[in-house]
Amino acid sequence: MAEEQNWQEASNHTPCANNCGFLGSPTTFNFCSKCYEDHCLKDQNMSQAKLAVEKSLSQQPETSFSSISSPAAAPSSDPLVVVKTVPEVAVKSQPRNRCAKCNRRVGLTGFTCRCGITCCGTHRYPEQHGCTFDYKTMGREAIAKANPVIKAAKLQKI
Repeated sequence: MAEEQNWQEASNHTPCANNCGFLGSPTTFNFCSKCYEDHCLKDQNMSQAKLAVEKSLSQQPETSFSSISSPAAAPSSDPLVVVKTVPEVAVKSQPRNRCAKCNRRVGLTGFTCRCGITCCGTHRYPEQHGCTFDYKTMGREAIAKANPVIKAAKLQKI
């Protein structure tokens, strides 16, 4: 009887939907464990990308050519219109290959400060580029985390 139950459990499994050679189960949409994990990661990445595109499109300023640049006016069957508007938003921000202070090209040797700007070798120090990051508070918090207050239990007198 135990052999019949084991055989029935095995019948619930079918070959993987990706034809990888392993067995899938109905709980994982007929994928094996590896293919199901890849499927879930792919879905998660697509949803994050969709949210990022929607967020960047909502931050895009209105222009006089709103009928041309607006993704709402664009036909939904043409995904290239939406993709073209995303890099335009990124171009308007500070380019990462230029110094924020002197606008010199830094290439691969640029320094990214904790305040979020990229600087050349001359302006890499906080005093040189007018850094707004509070290093003292960050240092105090790091020391407080590394050295917690330890109090010993009081001893009872006999």
